[in-house]
Amino acid sequence: MKIMVVMGTRPEAIKLAPVIFALRRQSGFRVSICATAQHRDMLDLMLRTFSLKPHIDLNLMRPGQTPNEVLQRVIQGMDKVLEKTQPDLVLVQGDTTTVLGAALAAYHRRIAIGHVEAGLRTFDKWNPFPEEQNRVAVDHLSDLLFAPTQTARRRLLQEHIPFKNIFVTGNTAVDALVWAAKRPHRFEAPALRRLAAHKRLAVLTLHRRESFGAPMKRIFETLRNAAQERPELQWVYPVHPNPHVRAMAHQLLRHPNFTLVPPLGYLDFVHLMKKCEFIVTDSGGIQEEAPSLGKPVIVVRKATERGESLGRWSQLAGLPNGLKKAVLALADGKWRRPSRSNPFGDGRAAQKIVRIIRQWGKNV
Repeated sequence: MKIMVVMGTRPEAIKLAPVIFALRRQSGFRVSICATAQHRDMLDLMLRTFSLKPHIDLNLMRPGQTPNEVLQRVIQGMDKVLEKTQPDLVLVQGDTTTVLGAALAAYHRRIAIGHVEAGLRTFDKWNPFPEEQNRVAVDHLSDLLFAPTQTARRRLLQEHIPFKNIFVTGNTAVDALVWAAKRPHRFEAPALRRLAAHKRLAVLTLHRRESFGAPMKRIFETLRNAAQERPELQWVYPVHPNPHVRAMAHQLLRHPNFTLVPPLGYLDFVHLMKKCEFIVTDSGGIQEEAPSLGKPVIVVRKATERGESLGRWSQLAGLPNGLKKAVLALADGKWRRPSRSNPFGDGRAAQKIVRIIRQWGKNV
């Protein structure tokens, strides 16, 4: 069976790497990797981390592209690739513009689509934008839908997607995390090695489009105020490469309790999460990963598609009062670790996905 795995961003590489490894361990699969390079530098960093080399690289990244321009380039590039390679299955993950473009190109060529991380919803088409509508469309184009949880499966059934096409597997983010957390690691940057020796750390990440501008300014100001009230806590912020984000971060987080670092490699970041006490983020992947490390998460978004952990491992924090209150509560130790394990998986999602693909291949 010929399988083409398509990826364009850092999270896609992280979450598809376990599936690629699991497919390669089995006979009967011819796996090729196609990189769109929607996010060139961040994708390349992850490919090196997992020792993955794309067979095809569309190299689509251009400065200042709009989502429509990215989508157009992905569809056109993937159409030529699919015409030449004729895979039996195109495997995509998540909800980026790469995912939507690759799925549309495969659908127009009548090639089967497998969607890893299917069924996530906020039911707000603007949050996250454009990811919410991307994943809805991709789910309805897909032939194999790998839902991370029973909640995701129920959402797909409510949208009248056939029961026989939906499989609950857990999230492959947990597979990747388990692999990374077990690896012996020494931080590359001296600044991180010094921080790792600090007794109390908190981590901040912000990267979503809807966080940029005024919301990000409020987040930075709120966290700076919280840091002044809890000076014993040291904050680490791997700053998003967007120049406007960098400028605002260096202006508003100029404080002795904040250390701003460039974007981190995956292993560095996983081991930083292991060391910290809690995380403030707008990331979906961190909401999935943190429970496996026993870390609580404050989500600075209006809504989350990962509600399975809300109230136990994570909380939505409004701005600014809700965020500051949540940060101070965690800094003061007012959180009890849940007895339940990570709701997003046990580290064996990729194995389940491969078994499902093999069985599907026998029936088509």
